[in-house]
Amino acid sequence: MEVYRAKQQWKIILLFVAILIGFTSLFITNRLVKELSQEERKKILLWSEAIKELSQLTNINDTTQNFTIISEVLGNNTTVPVILTDEENNILSYRNIPDKKMDTREEADRMILSMKASKEPIVVTLLDGSKNYVYYNDSTTLTKLIYYPYIQLIIIVFFLLASYYAFSQSRKSEQNKVWVGMAKETAHQLGTPTSSFLAWVEILKGTNLSSDLISEFEKDVARLEKVVDRFSKIGSVPALKPTDLVELINDTISYLSNRTSSKISFVKKYDEREHILVPLNVTLFEWVIESIIKNAVDAIHITGEVAVSITDNTQVVYIDISDTGKGIPRSQYKTIFQPGFTTKTRGWGLGLTLSKRIVEEYHDGKIFVNHSEMDKGSSIRIVVKKTP
Repeated sequence: MEVYRAKQQWKIILLFVAILIGFTSLFITNRLVKELSQEERKKILLWSEAIKELSQLTNINDTTQNFTIISEVLGNNTTVPVILTDEENNILSYRNIPDKKMDTREEADRMILSMKASKEPIVVTLLDGSKNYVYYNDSTTLTKLIYYPYIQLIIIVFFLLASYYAFSQSRKSEQNKVWVGMAKETAHQLGTPTSSFLAWVEILKGTNLSSDLISEFEKDVARLEKVVDRFSKIGSVPALKPTDLVELINDTISYLSNRTSSKISFVKKYDEREHILVPLNVTLFEWVIESIIKNAVDAIHITGEVAVSITDNTQVVYIDISDTGKGIPRSQYKTIFQPGFTTKTRGWGLGLTLSKRIVEEYHDGKIFVNHSEMDKGSSIRIVVKKTP
């Protein structure tokens, strides 16, 4: 549990750092854009002054009027789109705008309106008192700079998501290898004592021990054999056969109820005589039902109830296992199925993880927390497909 809290904290910290980097980038870029925009306006103001000075020239050949400097100022603007109009809004000249956008009066008017909405036009008062208007827009470079941080953020987010996915898949693959190796080693280690128990049961049959007691021993040894079989199947694709789901759940409840405190009652909210065929691997699916019921029992403090319902919904079957225990916080609905998550002092936190794997990967079904209320209980739902 502490491991997952630490992981959640690190995720929050990393998210905060990513957001901080993003906002810092946007802030710095916006400042640069603002400064460049001011510089471009100064350039256009200077261009406007040059227009004004040009209108006051009486003799181009008169060098005292400094025509060369004026022409250099006018020709220096090679990036900022600009339109010069008279008081009647007639276009006198334009620069850095594609000719095709100025082909017709309508297109030119649209361009002027767009510039006017974007930037305040500059008024040039000529020598005769008439006025010209200079309309301009951001240069292509400045426009690119405005959108650059957003594109940059999108690329960073995409890269982070791709990296996270690749890392998760790699980690999942490594975990799978560890689990498969551990499961097969567990099956190997359990094999020898299980064989010995079988031999001891045969010996006990020749004694005066109660036949009922020997029968229970046989059931436990048979359960051990199933456990060995379950672990040996992890990592391989199991064969699915049409199985009576009701009978399987009945047998599992019957076995567990005899080995659970009498203060916990089991309620079957389904017709025990019904037959519902579902393609299952009996050994593994029994493990799922057993694991969820055991978790339900552990969630109950002292006394309580574990209820199992089966709902035939034409193409799929719903299996709901409910308890009157302590409940599950909504924030842990998905976390409880992750490897290593456990609220118990003992255990590795693999029961529900393996259950999810068995249901979703091997049986093409679904398993999730259907409902939970703190201090009132929880309900886990399994969805499996029926035999066609």
